[in-house]
Amino acid sequence: MKTRFSLILVFLLSLSAQATRILIPMDEGQKNHLKAYGIAFWELKRDLDVDWLLNYRDGSFMLQFSEAAEKECRVRGVSYEVISEGQTSQILQEIAKPEVNMELVKLHKAPKIAVYSPKTKQPWDDAVTLVLSYAEIPYETVFDDEVLDGKLPLYDWLHLHHEDFTGQYGKFYASFANAAWYQSEVRESEAMAAKHGYKKVSELKLAVAKKIRDFTTGGGFLFAMCSATDSYDIALAADGVDICESMFDGDPADQRADAKLNFSNTFAFKDFKLMMNPYVYEYSYIDATPETRAVNEPNDVFTLFDFSAKWDVIPTMLCQNHTKVVKGFYGQTTAFRKQFIKSEVLVMGESKALGEARYIHGTIGKGTWTFYGGHDPEDYQHQVGEPPTDLALHPNSPGYRLILNNILFPSAKKKKMKT
Repeated sequence: MKTRFSLILVFLLSLSAQATRILIPMDEGQKNHLKAYGIAFWELKRDLDVDWLLNYRDGSFMLQFSEAAEKECRVRGVSYEVISEGQTSQILQEIAKPEVNMELVKLHKAPKIAVYSPKTKQPWDDAVTLVLSYAEIPYETVFDDEVLDGKLPLYDWLHLHHEDFTGQYGKFYASFANAAWYQSEVRESEAMAAKHGYKKVSELKLAVAKKIRDFTTGGGFLFAMCSATDSYDIALAADGVDICESMFDGDPADQRADAKLNFSNTFAFKDFKLMMNPYVYEYSYIDATPETRAVNEPNDVFTLFDFSAKWDVIPTMLCQNHTKVVKGFYGQTTAFRKQFIKSEVLVMGESKALGEARYIHGTIGKGTWTFYGGHDPEDYQHQVGEPPTDLALHPNSPGYRLILNNILFPSAKKKKMKT
């Protein structure tokens, strides 16, 4: 009996010795895709590398085995497999084959994350802060004070909350001019402009946009959703041009504004015309509006492109998912009409039938930017004042996975990365 116990103990110890890695699969077998990103980030925060296995089981993660990591997976409800050195070698050999569209990217440092957002906003007002909180990924909130005071270089990755960089308060005037929250936002914005020596909110927001541009060209990673995408480029294009009507800034807009736009200033968009009517809930013709989108909710989807994992590493990382077809969702800016996208911009997700892009990427200077249309991937038509989305009901959301791909992107070693 004693001999048998000794043999079992030796066998268990042998299994433990062989357990060299933890594989976190990201295919359909994963119970909680969103929290899996949180595990990867948690490991990076411990100053340990994470292997991102691009296109292997839909973008799996591999960690060095530790009891702490195994426990963390169990606590957070993330599916994982303990694998031996032999199994690890087989996976790496498969990924290395020239004929397979897979690659290993080493993640080696947890990025410092900032969200540009008014301090009065609640975390659930924005999809990015919502999913960061759910995935247990730490972030800091910055706003105009921090940006203008030169604090952005302290961060690696910056998300633009659904902000209006044109100084038109989201063009909510027609519907919400008498609402308490709208009037409060106007007062706060005007006070912020005055504090920093600007006569108009549009001038303040342009100064902020330029600081964000400097952050990105200097090597920062910029991510924006909803109205922070097109309103950002519009503000840059309209540098020196008054595009705000009197209810926004006290004097009339320049009626020749369209002819004065400078598209060489923009990140993503070109040749667009402005929506100058202050009572129309749109900034320009970049956005595909509900009136022009001939699609209903069941058929509103977009498709992610396939990229070469071995040659186009960056877009491959940003498109990791367990499906190539993602549900569409509205926002103040929903999708980008393709005729207004610059030729050098990389379209990563589109609705070909509708002629619109949903997910685009580019480089500027030493940095990169990603624009993602829509407000909330699990709330098809989000309305002002609606309750927050409960991500516990959507732990495998493909739309939210795209956001989290961008979160890990700055951690990747750049040795092989090409676009």
